[in-house]
Order: sequence, then C-alpha cells, then structure tokens
Amino acid sequence: MQKKLVSILIPFKNTEAFISDCMTSILQQTYKNWEVIIVDDNSIDNSYNIVNGFAEKDARIRLLKNSGNGIIDALQLAFKHSKGEFITRMDSDDIMRPNKLEVLVNKLLSHGKEHLATGLVKYFSKDGVNDGYKKYEAWLNKLTKSGNNYAEIYKECVIPSPCWMVHRDDLIACDGFNPHRYPEDYDLTFRFYKHQLKCIPCSDILHDWRDYSYRTSRTDEHYALNHFLDIKLHYFLELDYIPEKTLVVWGAGKKGKKVASTFIEKNIPFEWICDNPKKIGKEIYGVVLKPFNFLERISNTQSIITVANENSQKEILTYMEKLNMKSFEDYIFFC
Repeated sequence: MQKKLVSILIPFKNTEAFISDCMTSILQQTYKNWEVIIVDDNSIDNSYNIVNGFAEKDARIRLLKNSGNGIIDALQLAFKHSKGEFITRMDSDDIMRPNKLEVLVNKLLSHGKEHLATGLVKYFSKDGVNDGYKKYEAWLNKLTKSGNNYAEIYKECVIPSPCWMVHRDDLIACDGFNPHRYPEDYDLTFRFYKHQLKCIPCSDILHDWRDYSYRTSRTDEHYALNHFLDIKLHYFLELDYIPEKTLVVWGAGKKGKKVASTFIEKNIPFEWICDNPKKIGKEIYGVVLKPFNFLERISNTQSIITVANENSQKEILTYMEKLNMKSFEDYIFFC
C-alpha cells in the first residue's frame, strides 16, 4: 500500500552555513514518501545555489523563489504548490532526527484527523545554549510529553514551529498561513487551539533546534515581545474572554500596562491589582491600582496575570487555588 505523502514546507533566507545539514537530514529520513517545497525568501548569499544542487539530484525537492516578502508569504507559496495529505514545516537552519517523519506520520495515522502530531526538541549551538532557551526547551517538552500543550498557551508558543504535522484538511480548516500576523508560528498555534486540534503526546526527541546570534527570531522586529503580547490579547478576547465576569489585570509592569492600555482602547472595563506597595493607590491611565487581596472583594472574576517572576507566580497560583479559582475560567497566566 502506498504510504501517505508528506509535504515539508521550508522558507529560507541567507542560511548558507546551515542549509546543507538541514537538507541532508531530510534525505536521511527513514520515512521516504515526502516532498520538499522550499522557498527562497530573497537570499543574497549562496543558499539558493546550495539548495538547487540538492534539487537537481532529487526530484522530491522543489525549489521556488518567494514572489512576496517574508516567511508568511513564503509559507503560503510553499503550501500552494504542495500535494501531500500530511503537512509539516521545517526551518532551514535546523536538523531532523532520522525518525522524525516516521514518528509524526504514525501518530497521525493512529489518531486520525483533528489531531496535531508534535515531538520533543533539543536546542544546540556552537556557543552553548543559554539558560533561557534551556528553560523553554524543558517547559515545552514537558507539555508535549503529556499532550497538554494548550494549558499554558498564553505564556509562550506551546508548539515548536519546525516540529509539528497535521492533516492537510485540518490545516486548511485552520486557515493556516493566511493571516499576515507575526510571529506566524504563535498565531498558527492559536489557530490549532481555536479549531480544537488535539495534541498527541510524544516522548521522542525528533528535532534539533539550532540557536545562533543572528537567527531570525532573535533579530527580526516581527518577533519582538510586543508582537507576542498582541497575539495573546487578540486570541484571548476572541476565544477565552468571558464578558459576564469582572476582568482583572494583575501586575503593573510593562506587560501589565500594555494589557491595561489595550483594554482601555477597546472600552473593556477592568480592575487593576498589584502587590507593589509603591504603585498601590496610584493612578495609571485613569485607573487606580488596588492591592492584590482586593480580588477577594469582587465576585465572578477573570484575571489576566502579567507577573513574570517565577516565585511570585507560584505564590499567585497558590493564592488562586486557595480561592478555588480555575485556570482559564477564572485566571490566565500571560507570562
């Protein structure tokens, strides 16, 4: 029986130092029925020629030039030219483990449509991986092992952008890659969540994620923290905001102020609390900040928690549990 065709979508730009390793890792996959639709996003180095060399030797590799500009345009073009029943994405500077496609395909075959297959990731860097990425890797992999990724979707992107696979029909239903909203991987993750694609648990490391100082996610303005917060607010208001509840913003740092100002712009009423004695009682944007225990005087609340400190988060979680508050319904951590 013919195995399902997997379309691997790859945008690339100026990754000549890494793209050979990426392509070689695809050629070494144990699952052989794949096609690569790889799109040059206006490279000015030797990346195109390197990929073209691979394409000339293997008919499964199709090289295109981006008719637009940026990763989203490149992904749209790649998907338009893809034919696979299963769709996955790959980053041109990363490496697939040899069994990556095989594991993801088998999971989708076992669980059927309306499911999202993903796997564990491992960061690597010639300069060593910093503590921030180590923590993100551990947090992300813990969620993936249980398949409970969406539980913390408002903290960070809970699906690794180059390590997922879905049925073609499900990606179309999610309208994937169509909005011009960056970061595109986080937006797509929210679309998976919105359309209730179930995350399949996985305990296998399938993807080696390269880090380096000039990586796009580190240097491109589209991946600045304010864009992440914009996406969180957009989908919170669309998917999880409960207007019948009293909205509460917890925290008055940069994120708290951004959340508060957004609600003010949209004429959404809210209370604002914090545990900083220097700010309690003061007025910001016309709203008076109240102490955190003011929460106990309000009935039927939904809190947006913007406090990033890990110890403070633990204390807040303990406090919420003491008040019998439920995650998402009564409170959501935004960091």
